[in-house]
Amino acid sequence: MAFHIRDEDTDTLVRKLARRKGVGLTEAVRLAVDAELARSAQDERSAKVREIQARIAARRQSGLKADKAFFDDLSGQGDD
Repeated sequence: MAFHIRDEDTDTLVRKLARRKGVGLTEAVRLAVDAELARSAQDERSAKVREIQARIAARRQSGLKADKAFFDDLSGQGDD
């Protein structure tokens, strides 16, 4: 289950994070991986939102005005 970090730069970064957070090396690695996974998930959600926004923006406009009267009519409260 254990692994060994052989890259000096990575070792230095993990040790720096551990000191900064006041945790052991294993916890520092866990924190770093957890943060990266969260950031990656956020990036994926952002990409999906951008895709939806692009699809909405690609639709042509109806030219109709969505004012109070429009919404009143939708809810059945318009002038009868």
